[in-house]
Amino acid sequence: MKISKINFLKSSPNSSECPKSNLKEFAFIGRSNVGKSSLINMLFDNKNLAKISKKPGKTKLINHFIINDKILLADLPGYGYAKLSKFESKKINILIHDYIENRNNLFKVFLLIDIRHEPIKTDLKFIEYLNNIRTGFHIIFTKSDKIKKSELAKKSKNYIEKIDSHYLDKKFFISSSSTNNGREEILNFIISD
Repeated sequence: MKISKINFLKSSPNSSECPKSNLKEFAFIGRSNVGKSSLINMLFDNKNLAKISKKPGKTKLINHFIINDKILLADLPGYGYAKLSKFESKKINILIHDYIENRNNLFKVFLLIDIRHEPIKTDLKFIEYLNNIRTGFHIIFTKSDKIKKSELAKKSKNYIEKIDSHYLDKKFFISSSSTNNGREEILNFIISD
């Protein structure tokens, strides 16, 4: 399937208000400021598709997009932003968990991780959570342009080895919103799976 169109569908404050659909849905999730919106914009070659903010923790809704009227994408709020109040942080965690546990047409979660960093506690907890509820997910390492090419394979391999017991699938992608690295591979996975 070739991607001929992608449109913004809806912003939802909770999973019960998400678009009702039987279409296969892919969700993008990760820590605040990991580059979820930038990745979506890069994948679909539209810098205005998903709103980007320089300020972490800005996205507080679930944003849905539709590809070719056949596939749904969900851009979820980021987790783990330290400067949010405990109340706001808890509210976002409830929103994320409610969506993942109750979205019947959710096919796959893409967990975005900044490749520059070692495994972070909040990411490890989220990976464990996804495994515990048996939700299929794949890791997309972001910001690959920020480290040397010679380090990419080593860093991603080390990360996967550290989470080995929690990441049974082992499929991962390396991406950069600045250089379009990983674009074709991720898109092919979405449209062919």
